[in-house]
Amino acid sequence: MMNGFGGMGFGMGFGWIFWLIIIGVAIWAVVRLAGNNSTHHTVFSGTSSPQETPLDILKKRYARGEITEAEYTEMRKSL
Repeated sequence: MMNGFGGMGFGMGFGWIFWLIIIGVAIWAVVRLAGNNSTHHTVFSGTSSPQETPLDILKKRYARGEITEAEYTEMRKSL
């Protein structure tokens, strides 16, 4: 007979495993896609890129207009 499970014992027991797998795959996909984001490393490491030198950063700041030519020249000499 049905032994008190209403005929759903096997299906109900493994139904939650199916949903856990689906949720796990969805979380994995989101993390995987977020890992390909180029700003991902800047948020967590605090640097623009591992290959960037202090002189490169200084040049970018000057190009963006954050510092004047005199400040750029003075900072460049100190580097």
